[in-house]
Amino acid sequence: MSRYRFGRGEYKYFNYPLPKIVQELRESTYPYLVPLANEWNEALEVSERFPDSHAAFLAQCKKSGQTRPTPLLLHYETGDFNCLHQDLYGAVAFPLQMTCFLNEPGVDYAGGEFALVEQQPRAQSKVEVIAPKRGEFVIFTTRYRPVKGTRGYYRTNIRHGVSPLRRGMRFTLGVIFHDAE
Repeated sequence: MSRYRFGRGEYKYFNYPLPKIVQELRESTYPYLVPLANEWNEALEVSERFPDSHAAFLAQCKKSGQTRPTPLLLHYETGDFNCLHQDLYGAVAFPLQMTCFLNEPGVDYAGGEFALVEQQPRAQSKVEVIAPKRGEFVIFTTRYRPVKGTRGYYRTNIRHGVSPLRRGMRFTLGVIFHDAE
């Protein structure tokens, strides 16, 4: 991470074929998220609609030259952190992703909170800090979400990151539904 100035820690992307549990998580969660993704596009007056199956969505990625898998394992130790960012890997991007927390905050590590920063137009940014327990998932936007304003819906950009670990080791599984170029 540090050589790209993304933060400090390690991340490893999985190759195809994905581990069975990662593949199952990706395929089984996607259909539940599609209605929300399509609702967001409708609210933002984006004509694109996402297909019902993950396989059909990956076919769209492939057609755009995006064939590398994006699920990854992240590892942080004392002092490590992840800068605020968005996980976009090409022209085709699913608007939601999820992170599974693999160890226990307060026991295995301290600090390392998951942070979401909403960049509201013409306003100060708003931050949400989350400290999930082992085995919990957080589903969040990949890049933006619709917000209802006085004149309809508008996009608000969201970035996510991890605050510095004060002690211990933290592991997470990141499940991104689109593939990379």
